[in-house]
Amino acid sequence: MENVDVLIIGSGFGGSVMACRIAEKGSRVVVLERGRRWLSDDYPSVSQRDWFWDEDEPEKQNGWIDFRYFGDMSVAMGAGVGGGSLIYANVSIEAKPEAFAQGWPEAIDYVTLKPHYTTTGVMLNVQELPGNQWTPRTHLMKEGADAVGAGDRFRIVPQAITFDPDWSPQRDDPYSYGHSQTWVNPQGKTQGTCVHCGNCDLGCPVQAKNTLDLNYLAAAENAGADVRPLHHVRTIRALEGGGYEVLARDLDSHCWRRFKAEKVIVAAGSMGSTELLLRCRDQYKTLPKLSRKLGHNWSCNGDFATMAFYEERQISPTRGPTITSAIDYLDGEDGGARYFVEDGGVPDILGSWMERLGKDPRFANTRLGAAMLKYGESSDPFARMMPWFGQAMDDPGGRFYLGRRWYWPWKKDRLKLDWDYRKAEKAVQGLADRHLSLTAATGGDPMTPATWDWFKDLVTPHPLGGCNMADSVEQGVVDHRGEVFNYPNLFVIDGAMVPRALGLNPSRTIAALAEYAASEMG
Repeated sequence: MENVDVLIIGSGFGGSVMACRIAEKGSRVVVLERGRRWLSDDYPSVSQRDWFWDEDEPEKQNGWIDFRYFGDMSVAMGAGVGGGSLIYANVSIEAKPEAFAQGWPEAIDYVTLKPHYTTTGVMLNVQELPGNQWTPRTHLMKEGADAVGAGDRFRIVPQAITFDPDWSPQRDDPYSYGHSQTWVNPQGKTQGTCVHCGNCDLGCPVQAKNTLDLNYLAAAENAGADVRPLHHVRTIRALEGGGYEVLARDLDSHCWRRFKAEKVIVAAGSMGSTELLLRCRDQYKTLPKLSRKLGHNWSCNGDFATMAFYEERQISPTRGPTITSAIDYLDGEDGGARYFVEDGGVPDILGSWMERLGKDPRFANTRLGAAMLKYGESSDPFARMMPWFGQAMDDPGGRFYLGRRWYWPWKKDRLKLDWDYRKAEKAVQGLADRHLSLTAATGGDPMTPATWDWFKDLVTPHPLGGCNMADSVEQGVVDHRGEVFNYPNLFVIDGAMVPRALGLNPSRTIAALAEYAASEMG
């Protein structure tokens, strides 16, 4: 049994912030992260392996993306030191003040979070795409907004990316990593500047993307925090007299580890934190007094994408930051649907693989190697495709619970999701229809996913809720500081505590809520 002051489970936008701020106060902090610590040479886009995480056998398969299928809804999450910041599209944006108008504890509103939004912006080095670096997608977004009479709704989105104002797509071989300018960030980590290579979601090869391992977690480690990858937490047990015992599986050594901590912060993401606490309440009975609202009021945040094709335009979504701009309809002026249209990029996986092989010593000085390099540098298989993306402010319509497997009907140990698409339909359909109108206004040919038209199925990378914050145990799972009702010094600090959809990218709000919780914690 190892004794620590504060044990943090997960290293995403909640756990990283808490690790940093608590370690700076002098507490002994241990962070247990289920995924590995990724280095740039290990990224799947470079190595072409270790793409997926397998929750059933994480010792054997602990890759980059954890993708879960629940029938009508699928959830995509990052797995590694830095959590969701490894796979998200860099957008670091404040929620609208009106997003806090209802559904939140009385203590939480935009004015309260504003100074913490500012702090997160500094820590994540948030910037906007320079005007001389607009991508074809950015220009198409602006053209579409003007064409449908929404030019005043168009905006460049803030991103956790470091840009070089002197970089230009008109340079010779502009996307070469050699154009990236090296710099050292305030936490002592060496990074580069963006060269629009398009691999944001699969690991930035020049480290222009300001992932949490390069700032908040780096600051935490500088202050003495101990970040341990490949530690998969299975149970939390309340101890008589205070404190908690945490049991984790060391996926590297295949051993079990036990920890005793005065404070435990669960920060495994909306699905991960909810599943862990459901198992502690319903399967292992180690936290039996958890709220009956656990698992309820889950939201997919209305994520939706539509592909459009243009015969006469070069869109090249494989180049540039994954998302650059937005058209804001969160005011509900479009028939009451509230949504945030964004452009979307797609990484050129094949091109990255060919470029990597071309530089391999076995091929570097051969014709084959030269051909691989040429393909990798010039490939653009989606040249005429525009991915219209965005989020919508849906009503929380999901409930996570532990259910039976069809082949093991006498035991309830499988995480399941009961999701009512009707709670999201108005908002998501408004976003989908806007994609169609923007495509028509700019001369494109749209392809709305049949999975939505026919089956009302969605995929979300932005799950929210499950351990909702509220003013009482009858209404939610945690209070305004993230402390779990009925369990002092046990906290949930991540997307699981967000009680409603934001209608736009939630990472900045999760980080600001964590900054607030840290400031309130004794």
